Amino acid sequence: MYGLIIILLPLIFGYLLPLRHTTLLQAVARTLSALVYIILFFMGTSLAFLDNLSSNLLAIFHIALVSMLSILACSLLALWLLERRWPWRHQHKPQALPSRLHMALESLKLCGSVLAGFLLGLSQWAPLRHASTISEYALMLMLLLVGIQLRSSGMTLRQITINRRGMLVALVSLCSALVGGVMAALLLDLPIKTGLALASGFGWYSLSGILMSESFGPVIGSAAFFNDLLRELITIMLIPLLITRQRSMTLGLSGATSMDFTLPILQRTGGLEIVPAAIVHGFIMSLLAPILIALFSA
Repeated sequence: MYGLIIILLPLIFGYLLPLRHTTLLQAVARTLSALVYIILFFMGTSLAFLDNLSSNLLAIFHIALVSMLSILACSLLALWLLERRWPWRHQHKPQALPSRLHMALESLKLCGSVLAGFLLGLSQWAPLRHASTISEYALMLMLLLVGIQLRSSGMTLRQITINRRGMLVALVSLCSALVGGVMAALLLDLPIKTGLALASGFGWYSLSGILMSESFGPVIGSAAFFNDLLRELITIMLIPLLITRQRSMTLGLSGATSMDFTLPILQRTGGLEIVPAAIVHGFIMSLLAPILIALFSA
């Protein structure tokens, strides 16, 4: 119950704040970006204080790899079936792409925060033992700001329900990811709820790693971070290859990031007509991610 409260209350309270001023929203975005780096730094610090560190590191990468492959396989199959059953007709020809290497490096910067925290944590400096408490308060502030950003996106219920393709892809993405999470839990001999929580990040690695660390500890939290990070890096590489024949698949694989991080590459390769569906899809997945992680972590 405590985990649900510290996740859902700040998110709901932030969503209820009607901020419209551009300067304030820009300050929210900058603060949110900084908080992500700070919390991931302390996640790495907590990792360094674990007993049996070497075996725990192997467990992290094993869990991350198996869960990523399971979720990705289920998502690819489900979205391929969706495209076959209800093809997405279009006439757009892909434009020149932004640098995929640059986008991948932007993602990897967050890994640097975890690594920096981990290396500093190896010093066993006494004040760093309070890292989990600091990250908990920072997490609550971050979720408050996420709620404000979701409200300020201007997405109304009417706009969501009108764009049926975005809603349909979100539904298929959600169900297939959860099936993949169950499969990963069975393969890894983890509780089903843990597998479902691992699958509920939807590629939003900066959030999933933080929330999962808070609920399950630094091993599962770090695994969740790398699981979603690998998914996003693979998606960046696959979008230009699949966009012509598998538009639903490229949108679904983008997960929660289809309304922000991967939106430019979706627009360049898929045209302006994919943008409304991408925003609706990303909004739904971004809203569901913290809620589902909280529920499966309870």
